[in-house]
Amino acid sequence: MAKRGKKYLEAAKLVDHDKAYTLAEAVELAQKTSIAKFDASIDLHLNMNLDPRKAEQQIRGIVLLPSGAGKTVRILVFAEGEAATIAQQSGADYVGSDDLVAKIQGGWFEFDTAMATPQMMSKVGRLGKVLGPRGLMPNPKTGTVLQPEDLARAITEARQGRVEYRLDKTGNVHVSVGKKSFSQEQLLSNLTAVLDAILRAKPSGVKGQYVKKITLTSTMGPGVKIDLAQALNITAA
Repeated sequence: MAKRGKKYLEAAKLVDHDKAYTLAEAVELAQKTSIAKFDASIDLHLNMNLDPRKAEQQIRGIVLLPSGAGKTVRILVFAEGEAATIAQQSGADYVGSDDLVAKIQGGWFEFDTAMATPQMMSKVGRLGKVLGPRGLMPNPKTGTVLQPEDLARAITEARQGRVEYRLDKTGNVHVSVGKKSFSQEQLLSNLTAVLDAILRAKPSGVKGQYVKKITLTSTMGPGVKIDLAQALNITAA
């Protein structure tokens, strides 16, 4: 186990690791225990009762955060012709076709989200091995493969705070729900929106408990365990 620094250990003393906190209490503690010198992310971690090896138990989707994500998003769009014009006029940071494919194949990844029109996917598909592991591969399931008429809306949503959730290979889901500088009300609204979306994504074939554990942390801060029953209740309300 890695040795923890003095600041982390001091922050960890504020958290009762035997207690499960309400959403509001967890948000307050995650902010209070942030030890980063920068405006840390507040991140939600869910341990799921899902088998990532089974295709029918995969969950993946997008959530539009009510209070925004609190960060600048660099948007890349693979498009040609009219679609490229729409993407440029809608404020995408990078728009292109073969030129962007070649640039990425050369090791360039200076963007945070990638979108593409269906017509571009035959070219973009060559990037699957490098974009996939980074969570940057355009995919219809995450609303990032779009018809030209939908590009403007998607780009606007990405700017406002459009985040993706997906089950990883260890059976967990990790999503940023905002920044330490947000108000508690803003973080709580984002947190509730993400939890609600993940609960609604429950595969029909899953038996028993769907979510096993929920934790909230700040970047580099200690984990705060969330009361599972309360979290499931508030999102179902």
